Amino acid sequence: MFIEERHQEILKMLSEKGRVSVAEVQEKFNISVDSARRDLRILEEKLLLKRTHGGAIPLMQVGAIPSRVRDMKNMEIYDNYAAIAKKGAEFIKENDIVYLTSASLGFIMLKYLPKNIKYTLVLNCAALAEELKYWDNITLYIVGGKIRKNGPASIVDSFATSFVKNMHFDINLMTGGGVDAEFGLSNGTDETATFQRAVIENARKNILLMPNQKIGFRAFIKVCDVNKFDTLITDWDALEDELVKIEELGVDVVVVEK
Repeated sequence: MFIEERHQEILKMLSEKGRVSVAEVQEKFNISVDSARRDLRILEEKLLLKRTHGGAIPLMQVGAIPSRVRDMKNMEIYDNYAAIAKKGAEFIKENDIVYLTSASLGFIMLKYLPKNIKYTLVLNCAALAEELKYWDNITLYIVGGKIRKNGPASIVDSFATSFVKNMHFDINLMTGGGVDAEFGLSNGTDETATFQRAVIENARKNILLMPNQKIGFRAFIKVCDVNKFDTLITDWDALEDELVKIEELGVDVVVVEK
C-alpha cells in the first residue's frame, strides 16, 4: 500500500470512530510505532487532523453550528466527558454558590453533583433547571432572558448578562468552544462570550472544564485570557504541549485518568 493510500485509510478510520490511536494505526497497517506517529504528524501538517498524546482526533470547524434539537437526557456520554464532569463536581463544598454550565457537561454532571450537602446553583438553562428543581439540598436560580433554540436551550442574551452581573459566585464551573494558551477561552457567539465574561468576573474561583477535543482549538469569539481561570480540568488525550503552556501561565491543570 502506498503511503497516500494509508493516509486516506487513516482519515477514514478517524471519520468513522471520531479518534484513532497510534497503536491502531500500527496494528492495521503492520508498521512501526515511529512510522505510525510520522503518518499522523504528516496529516496534522496538512491540517487534516489534530494529534493527541496517544493518537489523533478530527479538526473541529470554527463555524460549526450546534444541532437545533439535542436530547441531553439520552445523549451518548463519552468516558472523558464523564471523568471531567465528576472531577468538576468534587470542587463544590457546603454552602457554595455555584454557576453551572448549561452545555452537555452540565447535564452529565447531574450524576455527580453532591446530594448530601446544601449549596446554591445558578443556571442559564431551563432544561437543566427542570432536572434539578426537586433536589431538596439545592437552592436553585435560573437567569432570565431569551431561550436560544439550539443546543441545550441556554439563555445568554443581554438580560441574562445583566442578571449575573448582580451575583457573586464561589465557584464557576464553565466550558467553552475551545482554549489555547495564546488565544485563551473562546466560543461560538458574541452573546455567549459576553455572558461568560460577566460570570468569570464575578466568581471567586473559576474552573474550566474542557475535553481534549477543545484543547488547542480556537472558536470564533474570544472570551478571555486563559489565566482568568484558576483551574483547567481536561482528560488523558489532551495535547501535552498546550497544557504545559497553559500551566506556565499560572493555571492549575488537572488531567483526569482514564
